[in-house]
Amino acid sequence: MKIKAIIHPAEEGGYWAEVPALPGCITEGDSMDEVINNLQDAIQGRLDVANESQKPDRFSSVIEIAV
Repeated sequence: MKIKAIIHPAEEGGYWAEVPALPGCITEGDSMDEVINNLQDAIQGRLDVANESQKPDRFSSVIEIAV
């Protein structure tokens, strides 16, 4: 899966990043490598929470789709 993120320089130094497709998914880091690693963790965590918050009823099915 590929997802777009926007990385901004932080006023106090380092960087902060946001993922427009996942509202509230933001992170920061002191270096570009750190903010990218933190983005991967933040995206995975946000998707895990979203997947767990939706429980199907007894008439529904859960499938996984790779994009």
